[in-house]
Amino acid sequence: MLANALTRLDEAAAHLNIDSDVLEKLKFPRETTQVRLMIRMDDGSRKSFMAWRCRYDDTRGPTKGGIRFHPDASADEVETLAFWMTFKCAVMNLPYGGGKGAIKVDPHALSKAELERLSRAYIQAFSRIIGPDRDIPAPDVYTNSMIMGWMADEYSSIVGATTPAVITGKPIALGGSLGREDATARGGFYLIRRLAKELGLELGARVAVQGFGNAGQHIARLMAGDGYRVVAVSDSRGCLHNPAGLDVAAAIAAKKEGGLAALGQVKGNEWLPPEAAIGIDCDVLVPAALEDMIHKDNAEEVKAKIVLELANGPITPEADKLLAQRGIVVLPDILANAGGVTVSYFEWVQNRQGYYWTVEEVHQRLKAVMETEGWAIWQRSKELGITMRSAAYVHALARLAQAIEAHGTQQFFTA
Repeated sequence: MLANALTRLDEAAAHLNIDSDVLEKLKFPRETTQVRLMIRMDDGSRKSFMAWRCRYDDTRGPTKGGIRFHPDASADEVETLAFWMTFKCAVMNLPYGGGKGAIKVDPHALSKAELERLSRAYIQAFSRIIGPDRDIPAPDVYTNSMIMGWMADEYSSIVGATTPAVITGKPIALGGSLGREDATARGGFYLIRRLAKELGLELGARVAVQGFGNAGQHIARLMAGDGYRVVAVSDSRGCLHNPAGLDVAAAIAAKKEGGLAALGQVKGNEWLPPEAAIGIDCDVLVPAALEDMIHKDNAEEVKAKIVLELANGPITPEADKLLAQRGIVVLPDILANAGGVTVSYFEWVQNRQGYYWTVEEVHQRLKAVMETEGWAIWQRSKELGITMRSAAYVHALARLAQAIEAHGTQQFFTA
């Protein structure tokens, strides 16, 4: 995965006059730590789980990135995600570098008590890696505000002081920010609205959402509420499709109550295999699940004219080229889903100030950042004649290069 991701770096560098030292620094993570966590299970036995934390680059500030719990987690995946976070934070002009963490576990196989013990064990193992001025975790796949609350509490116990700024995505009661829950989707929504005219989108345009977790549900809700027609939503079990438009509120309720399949029998709806979501006839396709969902073997099935990447890395480099050849505009992950890390930054700022904003203030600030950076990248794309993804990487790399060069050569030799 990391090798594929680094191709974006080389492509961006071709459009900038930057020192080779900058590229060398960004080709490798600053540090990756691997540990084995041991916890006591409810039946009295002990079980171990592999865990990682990567701080990819901290040139622009403390590293920032989520912690995911997933049975397929690996060091390569964590480093790749941390690389993307480095560029995502630079795209949004946040004073952060990129980081990421993971535990190789199926969280659905654990009780709530086991999940809490595992979450606290992660912080015990990485308490010297993370910190409000060094590395700031957040939720990711299969983690949530409850888990972040446990982790923040554990860190505060270890250091002997309440330290809410160490982790973002926390419950509101523990210093979380209003507006964080739907921030990833809302950022993508603001981006689509800002570029709608340039993209040729009108109200009533058809939207298909692949992946109906937190981000997928919120983007469907926001776009339906703005007059778009959500024609399909899918999860790992199947794809719910209705060319006339789905009842999004009913789909969200069904997902929470047991699954989308319950709506498959409703008149006008049809229940399809999960992979069908990629090829749904629509104007906007929103991959909001995991990496590599669109690849060289199914890229030709995409019928949308715009792809909004709410997931991290949902399109492989090979598929990306195929989509570009067909004139399909991809709004890339490091821009489109950056609303999450932006509101995480807002939470960190509020924690450090001890002063909290209203949800309207959060939305207003997020909208301003997404529109500013989205428009700048659109303009760069047109000026250079490159895709939005390449333009986003050029945009980010220019900022990273400036910061790296400003530090001076001594930085390259520090531990």
